[in-house]
Amino acid sequence: MTDSENYLSINQQSWNIKTDIHVKSAFYDVDGFIKGKNSLKDIELKLLGDIHGKSILHLQCHFGQDSLSLARMGANVTAVDFSERAIQTAKELANTINVSADFICCNIYDLPNYLNKQFDIVFTSYGTIGWLPDLDKWAKIVSRFLKPGGDFIFVEFHPVVWMFDDDFDKIAYNYFNTGAIVETYNGTYADQSAPISQQYVMWNHGMGELIQSLVANQLNITSMEEFNYSPYNCFKHTIEIAPGKFRIHRLEDKIPMVYALKARKEIEIAI
Repeated sequence: MTDSENYLSINQQSWNIKTDIHVKSAFYDVDGFIKGKNSLKDIELKLLGDIHGKSILHLQCHFGQDSLSLARMGANVTAVDFSERAIQTAKELANTINVSADFICCNIYDLPNYLNKQFDIVFTSYGTIGWLPDLDKWAKIVSRFLKPGGDFIFVEFHPVVWMFDDDFDKIAYNYFNTGAIVETYNGTYADQSAPISQQYVMWNHGMGELIQSLVANQLNITSMEEFNYSPYNCFKHTIEIAPGKFRIHRLEDKIPMVYALKARKEIEIAI
């Protein structure tokens, strides 16, 4: 079996190891979160609006900070991730802050085997779809678990960012999905000096591929915006151009770094 075919076990191992490092990192500021800090960023908060009383499915939730932030805002949250260590940590964190949310550990492609309900909102954000080989299959999952008339809210790093090498010196990768990218990374985005070296398998997904996967699965895009900054300081050679807004120093404001969209599931009308 090739590395790309074995991507799930490779990536699960990587995320299991990274979770413990991330929990201790300044990047995630778990102490601040426990004291009440909301981990969600302005970009997604603007799209989410008032979520009190709404049901939300959070896909690829890592160790649950955003999921629990949604719950603190009054939503009824179910969250999913494929890392056993991340889900265990999410449950422990929920107990620590006494906030209720349901956490499921599985590959999201397999979610219909673990969950049978629909939600007002499906939410996912920042560094998620690059771990998935098939966006049409992903969009089917989003549509499957979204109520008719419900909203999919999605914030992600822009595919232009993933064309560059880690030092942002040159274009190193194809904008389009031309197959699996198998690499080894030292450290982690949350702690570049962390003493780990992990193999991972990822895929690049252009905007056309993304949009086509959504519209082909009953999801009509109602808003979309691109941003020339990242709300996370997770790349090399960044500068903070305003509080909580980061750019690649040598690229200034010349590339999009994040995009955000809302898509509404079609309501089937009986004739």
